[in-house]
Amino acid sequence: MARKIEDVLGRVKDPESGLSISRLGVVERFRYNAEKKELYVFTDFASHQPSCMTCVGIASVVIKGIQRELRKELEAEFPELDVQLV
Repeated sequence: MARKIEDVLGRVKDPESGLSISRLGVVERFRYNAEKKELYVFTDFASHQPSCMTCVGIASVVIKGIQRELRKELEAEFPELDVQLV
């Protein structure tokens, strides 16, 4: 499971820099609940927010796109699990 997660983090890219979210360090940790078949993904996008108020709006759109892509990739890799971004 850990290897598959690493692969997903390497595939999902920031569209602006082209860097993987693994390199950006926005995913802090994962928690797996086998009983409920849930995978919790703890992220930290807040510390990567720009200080410019106009830029925050643009960054929010980019972040939502990254989160959408991350969820899609994790659900494809683990179709039996309910993926929760926290």
